[in-house]
Amino acid sequence: MQTEQIPTGAAAPLWQTQLPGRPLSGLTVLVVEDSRFSSEALRLLCLRSGARIRRADSLRAAMRHLKTYRPSVLIVDMGLPDGSGAELIHRVRGMASNAPATLAISGDPATRDEAMAAGALGFLEKPIDSLAAFQQAVLQALPPHALPRGPRLLPDDTVTPDLAALRDDLAHVAAILSGDADPASIDYVARFLTGIARSSHDLPLAEAAEALSQQQDAGRATGQDLKRLSGLVHARLAAGCA
Repeated sequence: MQTEQIPTGAAAPLWQTQLPGRPLSGLTVLVVEDSRFSSEALRLLCLRSGARIRRADSLRAAMRHLKTYRPSVLIVDMGLPDGSGAELIHRVRGMASNAPATLAISGDPATRDEAMAAGALGFLEKPIDSLAAFQQAVLQALPPHALPRGPRLLPDDTVTPDLAALRDDLAHVAAILSGDADPASIDYVARFLTGIARSSHDLPLAEAAEALSQQQDAGRATGQDLKRLSGLVHARLAAGCA
């Protein structure tokens, strides 16, 4: 492990004094993410870093959370079932000076510009499984007064979410594809599946989902495209997502 020095300055309050290897001690992170697999990865990253975590799976649920309490950090997926994460980022960044440090996350790097234009202070590209990269991204988004004091370990650890969460995500996609999916549902499935495929390092599935998304954007998606993607999803479910 490497060690990064952070300026000391005045004595830090107890909540800001990090535990060894846990530079996010005392922080609460609200994760707005509809994928259970991605949420589980973020949960493990937060817990390993010392942060508390709450989760919302839609824009509506996130707004309910934010009316009740104010997290230290907000991590927003760019593709949510009831709209774009950019909408939530824009609304949160328009709050008073105590708005949480807000980061966007997506399996589609092309959404970075949209996220930053909406006011995100950082962008996490899926897969996000490196503890050091996650901690660095969060710390860079925090205001100076909220940074932990003293040296910080740079771990080379990664996290591996439970495959049960991945199976739930794939079953969710399979259920949508089994019905009469409208264009909005197809667009959502393609982007959702791209994210979880990247998060699970499943390159063939990611490429198929990205191809469907491109076809959908061009207005050329066909029933055959959906059938192929559905076949890949069911094959992974049958294999236990191994």
